[in-house]
Amino acid sequence: MHDSDDKIEIESITSPGRTERVNRAKYIAMREALLPVLPTDAPGIAVADAKTALLKHLSQELFPGGEKAGWWLKAVQLDLEAKGIIVRGTTKPVRLYKVASE
Repeated sequence: MHDSDDKIEIESITSPGRTERVNRAKYIAMREALLPVLPTDAPGIAVADAKTALLKHLSQELFPGGEKAGWWLKAVQLDLEAKGIIVRGTTKPVRLYKVASE
């Protein structure tokens, strides 16, 4: 059983001004798995390649066998894009990279 403290509000670059409440532990686990696999230079890494790279870093307890990892990757991606932490490259397929923290 989860209480409301287990939730975190996320944004989406595709729906400005709208937030959604999601599971905090899964969000943080996905964010911590995603950010290290993203390069800091354009054009970035394809989303499918990022997913493949991050799967080995995901908690098996939270994501058994990578279950629902695609949905969580998209949710975290859109939130981090809305916050300006990662950027979508201009090429197809969609490629992502981190904004330099300096």
